[in-house]
Amino acid sequence: MNVKETYNFWLENLPEEDPMKKELLEIRGDEAEITDRFYQDIVFGTAGLRGICGAGTNRMNELTVGRATAGLGDYIIKSGQDKTRGVVFAYDCRYHSKEFSYLAASILTAKGIKVYIFPSLRPTPELSFAIRELNAVSGINMTASHNPKEYNGYKVYFDDGAQISGEVSEGILSEIQKYSLFDKFEKMDIDEAEKKGLLVTLGDDMDRKYLDYVKSLSQREDPELDKTVGVVYTPLNGAGSIPLSKVMEERGFDNFFLVKEQKDPDPDFTTVPFPNPEDSRAFELAEKLGKEKNADVLIATDPDSDRMAVEIRGPEGKYIPLNGNQTGGMLINYMAESSKEKGKLPPKSAMIKSIVTGNFGKTICEAYGIAVYEALTGFKNICGRIPGIQEAGYTYFFGYEESIGCAPGEKVRDKDGISAGMLISEMAAYYKKKGISMYEALQDLYKKYGYFSEDQVSFVLKGKEGQEKINRIMDVFRKETPASFGDVKVSSVIDYLNGYKDIPASNVLIFYMEDGSWFAMRPSGTEPKIKFYFYAVDPENGEISAQNVEALKKAVISRAEGV
Repeated sequence: MNVKETYNFWLENLPEEDPMKKELLEIRGDEAEITDRFYQDIVFGTAGLRGICGAGTNRMNELTVGRATAGLGDYIIKSGQDKTRGVVFAYDCRYHSKEFSYLAASILTAKGIKVYIFPSLRPTPELSFAIRELNAVSGINMTASHNPKEYNGYKVYFDDGAQISGEVSEGILSEIQKYSLFDKFEKMDIDEAEKKGLLVTLGDDMDRKYLDYVKSLSQREDPELDKTVGVVYTPLNGAGSIPLSKVMEERGFDNFFLVKEQKDPDPDFTTVPFPNPEDSRAFELAEKLGKEKNADVLIATDPDSDRMAVEIRGPEGKYIPLNGNQTGGMLINYMAESSKEKGKLPPKSAMIKSIVTGNFGKTICEAYGIAVYEALTGFKNICGRIPGIQEAGYTYFFGYEESIGCAPGEKVRDKDGISAGMLISEMAAYYKKKGISMYEALQDLYKKYGYFSEDQVSFVLKGKEGQEKINRIMDVFRKETPASFGDVKVSSVIDYLNGYKDIPASNVLIFYMEDGSWFAMRPSGTEPKIKFYFYAVDPENGEISAQNVEALKKAVISRAEGV
């Protein structure tokens, strides 16, 4: 069926009382809106589904969630998994997250698959932890992470605690595609599922285990820390508020302050344009409170608390945002230095970073003798490499990517903003005890390892036309590579479209320049955008590396805009 036929089919088949029918009647005659809702089925891609909530094949709604869950359930059964191991559910504060969770639970329990579910919002890292702690076969988090309020998502994990990928993802998709959106899926009443022992509500016991794990990642003893360090934290109305506050209280950080306007769940995210801690606007209230409390460091996590961003106080008192490369590099150095001093750094340790992440952290790891592995973007790929490095005899040390995400410990196989937030606070307390600020500590690292500079540009291109534009940009850069960008010649290009060395195939291009700078480009797997990443390093001068990044960015973006 074409777009119009699919739209009419939905109108004919939705019950009169269904709110989605009213929603579709209201857009009758709006061809652009109808096309956007129906030009494709919502893509089951990076770890599951993510999209705008509403009626349509390209939307998050009860039909798309139900179909995905039926396919997941069938995959679990057909792949011979033990149904009693169960599927763990968590959800964030967004509209429909709880309802989608219980809908999915009713479909899985009707198939005889046990379900564990949290009674209220929990962070993504706790879900990953719980999957492994319970030896569950799978897990689902109903969250759109850092996307705008109109979005929701369906993150799928498997028994290793990592987001699905490879054969598992393809196998689930194959089962999903056997269903139509209007198939009637058998559902079990939640009360009945509880009576039969097919639905178990998780709570304090699992919370306690996760918080104890977070605290176990501590690097320094109390005498080495100045716990009067001032920390302001905003969970951006998401799931991080309670767990990080609890950890900091139990560890005795007396000057830990929550941004009250962003402390409690709010699906409208009324204090920010959208809840992405990478966006400087997310820190406006934290900066205000930080100035009132004379805080040394500001921390923000997104609604499902996997991403974590940091701002540190600069030499003139102004708060300076750290990007993911800087945050990752500082944490790597802090943990490596601490472990080595205490004789706890395993002789064969390994760090994993994404291919579009800069080399600041890599350079530090190499100085400590820590092996560095690379993976495609996304923590399903980063954490997906952990079993392989362990089989090779290495101990997992750290994993991160430039988009403010890191996994400081092995028991959570995804970004862990709670653990990272605690470690950032501890690091600030350690440096304060030594009489230096976080800013001064960063400058010391640059003096030692080189002045790394980076920048990033994204083109947000929505809908069908936007996707076509993204495809054209990638095609032009791939097939019509210039000899130079600006005044600097291209020395080499890596195209990952068919895979490269031990990295699987992906639509990513990386260009290396003769002056040592480089850039990467790729379409986002979760948002309607194409992303560009720019890097340079100078051994002695940060201004030179920053100028090289700026010149490269200007030349590349000019070419991309002309496509």
